[in-house]
Amino acid sequence: MNQKIQIMSPTLANQIAAGEVIERPASVVKELMENAIDASSTRIEVFVEEAGLKSIQVIDNGDGIASNEVLSAFERHATSKLLNDEELFRIRTLGFRGEALPSIASVSKLTIETAEDGQAGKRLVLNGGKVIENQTASSRKGTLIKVEDLFFNTPARLKYVKTLKTELSHISDTVSRLALAHPEISFKLVSDGTPVIKTVGNKDQIQAIAGIYGVETAKKMKDIQHSSFDFEVSGFVSLPELTRASNNYITLIVNGRYIKNYALNRAIVDGYGSSLMVGRYPLAVVNVRMDPLLLDVNVHPTKQQIRISNEKDLGELIKEAIAKRLSKETRIPNALENIHGKSAKRDRVLTDQQTHLSFTDYTPRSTETKESQTKENLSSLYHTLKEDRLPLPADESNQSTNQDSQRVESFEGKDILEDNRHEASILKTALTIQETEEKTTTFPDLHYIGQMHGTYLFAQNENGLYIIDQHAAQERVKYEYYKDTIADEGTDLQELLVPIVLEYPSTDALIIKENKEKLEEAALFIEDFGQNSFIIRSHPNWMIAGQVESTIKEMIDFFLEKESLSISEFREATAIMMSCKRSIKANHYLSNQEARALLEQLKEVRNPYNCPHGRPVMVSFTTKDMEKMFKRIQDPH
Repeated sequence: MNQKIQIMSPTLANQIAAGEVIERPASVVKELMENAIDASSTRIEVFVEEAGLKSIQVIDNGDGIASNEVLSAFERHATSKLLNDEELFRIRTLGFRGEALPSIASVSKLTIETAEDGQAGKRLVLNGGKVIENQTASSRKGTLIKVEDLFFNTPARLKYVKTLKTELSHISDTVSRLALAHPEISFKLVSDGTPVIKTVGNKDQIQAIAGIYGVETAKKMKDIQHSSFDFEVSGFVSLPELTRASNNYITLIVNGRYIKNYALNRAIVDGYGSSLMVGRYPLAVVNVRMDPLLLDVNVHPTKQQIRISNEKDLGELIKEAIAKRLSKETRIPNALENIHGKSAKRDRVLTDQQTHLSFTDYTPRSTETKESQTKENLSSLYHTLKEDRLPLPADESNQSTNQDSQRVESFEGKDILEDNRHEASILKTALTIQETEEKTTTFPDLHYIGQMHGTYLFAQNENGLYIIDQHAAQERVKYEYYKDTIADEGTDLQELLVPIVLEYPSTDALIIKENKEKLEEAALFIEDFGQNSFIIRSHPNWMIAGQVESTIKEMIDFFLEKESLSISEFREATAIMMSCKRSIKANHYLSNQEARALLEQLKEVRNPYNCPHGRPVMVSFTTKDMEKMFKRIQDPH
């Protein structure tokens, strides 16, 4: 049956538009707060009842709306922020479509009171988008909007609303992101009479971070600053010891707008290189400034997803900024904080007194660049690694031999690289980070004092006690050796006296045959030797004598599992794999000289604080920590 083409009623059109813009109560909060920010507000207060389903009230001290323009503000596509098509490509405000107010009004009972400075105000009440009250109001500068009974006339929408706790968490997240993006504005969120968020609004982003995440978290955030011809990057990122289980604590802000962008989030994580544990994410607030002409913010109704010209270049800039900043930090986590998780337990709600605390101690301190190691020492270190053992002086050889019989190697150190998630966390970044992972931190001078369970080394200095994971320590040392050696000597080959023949199932054999060129780029020259067999006549120089066949097999097995890797990622994976498999394991007792040699080797690497998988190499107890534990000093109450 043919239907006549008709023009939608304004109410129906607004309700459809609301379906695109207003997904849940948090969407209302976002749109109203963005309007308040665009109105040059310096204070924005949000009051919600029943997670916004009963009521949402947003009060600002911004410019207000002229009395004779308030009705027009509730017409579709009415806007004061976009006057011609040229401005569409240079958007400088958070809102511009002109759909928010009519969309919200069409699915709620809305009251607005607004006035310009020194002018008579206007009070307007709408029910489902229809004006039911229009009168003069007080002349307080700014705007108050109250939204009640959200979705009262579109009950189907309520089916998609979650629990009150979930909806309130979305509102809190929205306010938090905008507060982080605009530290020059004071924000307050109150839920059912209880304060949830409060920020100072003094333009200091680190204080905004403290207001959202707590003072202890803010202390572990480090500033970043970097720029190129097109972009300016700034903000704060957490030390690698402060992480979360999801990337929800990454806030990316472009020209004052909080956005969601997978590639740039990935760049933030990549900036940490191998400092993060698998499956862990940093806290970060990253600001990007660029010419609006390089942005297209008109690709999604909520304006959270945008297009960025030269996005790849921006990702590299962010990654480099974080990598360089973290390379200056001495990143030895405090053992007590690791155990008790003080920063994770910090209450998000701070008092005025807390948010006004001085943050002078958060200013990053520069560290002296340590003198580079002499060529002779480097040569000795590499020689030691190539022999795949720790140095052993002659006078302790017998002692070590006796200890060998007592070594228990039940812990085989299963290769963490077998975890499929590892590729996303590490492999795509480390070669880029290598250029910025310079030796700029000052590693503490340590005096070795003993070993526990053949697994942990104990050392001390004037600052306190240090506990070193011997496997993680040697894994880091060998990783940097293999990474450098594979890069420098990866194409230099040595002929085998007896060629190696390898046989694989037909499925694997097909993959190997299809990827011969990629394997050759990694200096693995494989020739067909029957239907599912291959022969290898040479190997890269960096491979250790006596371990050539096992190393080649491991590389090919890893390639079969991760065939989508680029050649640089494959080489990086090889360095990590070799360092893990060739390092001492737990329950492996070291002589005093071996332990001291390992600490000296650790002292010379670029990043002595994390193994290639992101685990900490060492933790510390300060002298003050020890005095507290033994009640020599008391915690203040």
